[in-house]
Amino acid sequence: MTETGVQQAITRAHREEWARVVAALAKRFGDLDVAEEAAAEAFATAVERWPADGVPPNPGAWLTTTAHRKAIDRIRRENKRDEKHREAQMSYADDPPEPSGPIGDERLRLIFTCCHPALATEARVALTLRMLGGLTVAEIARAFLVQESAIGQRITRAKAKIKTARIPYRVPLAEDLPARVSAVLTVLFLVFNEGYLATGPGTDPVRHELTAEAIRLTRLMRTLMPTDGEVAGLLALMLLTEARRTARVSSSGELVALGEQDRGSWDAALIAEGHQLVRERLASGVAPGRYQILAAINAVHTSARDVRDTDWSQILALYDQLVRLDPSPIVALNRAIAIAELDGPQVALATLDRLEGKLAGYHAFHAARADLLRRIGLSRESRAAYDKAIELAGNTAEVASLTRRREQLG
Repeated sequence: MTETGVQQAITRAHREEWARVVAALAKRFGDLDVAEEAAAEAFATAVERWPADGVPPNPGAWLTTTAHRKAIDRIRRENKRDEKHREAQMSYADDPPEPSGPIGDERLRLIFTCCHPALATEARVALTLRMLGGLTVAEIARAFLVQESAIGQRITRAKAKIKTARIPYRVPLAEDLPARVSAVLTVLFLVFNEGYLATGPGTDPVRHELTAEAIRLTRLMRTLMPTDGEVAGLLALMLLTEARRTARVSSSGELVALGEQDRGSWDAALIAEGHQLVRERLASGVAPGRYQILAAINAVHTSARDVRDTDWSQILALYDQLVRLDPSPIVALNRAIAIAELDGPQVALATLDRLEGKLAGYHAFHAARADLLRRIGLSRESRAAYDKAIELAGNTAEVASLTRRREQLG
């Protein structure tokens, strides 16, 4: 295999195995820091050795075994973890069964464990995404709309607090779950988002392995917490979004906007399931949370057989409700797009311009602004906005779509 092929194999292994390797080591050694460091060393060894030795038949098993040895070596060197060292020497078959608590799935259990309420919400979410969500620091930074260095510091501080405060790496009990649900939902939401529209230039535009795993884990949460409205809302949101996946990228590799998608290719079964969940939440009479409102917005979109049938007044009303719960600039941006459909692009543009200070580094802001400027005939200004959006966008399919739109300006 060529060196390029080896690097691609390592990349695939990283995507598929990173979270699993870290989860396995964290479970065995009870230390997330050791788990991540050992996994990183194993992947570094792969980059060094595979070009010369060839990619092993089972890259995942090789990485797991190598990382396990690296972890044992590190614990031995530290000379402060004799008890863990003795446990690590035991064979897998001799390990006593560990209590799993109320969560049967290992991956979900580890995510709940990592989302410890002693850590600040953003810190525990970032730490969990890095160690168990399969996301890189760069991808996490883009999810939070901050610099990579800020996320790196956030993760480092979270690890340091775990050590200094002696926060135990312990499987949560049933009574511990409510305090962790919000952070776990955020983790799953951000993992799904990275799969729905990958932010890195070196990845596939749509990463189905991430969306599928996020949906699987959210389904498990729905079984675990059937009366939690936000769990149901997040599941509905994911299903209604995933239903459109096959229509989102054209055969030429270009991202297809919602209004231009072939609605006949949408997954009717996922849409029906998502709509049912939304109806159940509406019938409950309980005030909806953020994910439930987002799911309702997607339900309106997926109810329209044609983009011209979209009930934009209902969508705007839902965004008005959402902005009271989540007054973030991203919500305000999406609300402005709904305003454009009801009150015209000029009104929406005035709303959008007030967000520039907060969203100057966000490609979707410039893309939306470019479209509004195009619609009111300001081609020169629209081209400049498209240029900025293309500069900031990392997804290759999205870049292709933005480039085509810019060139259509003439």
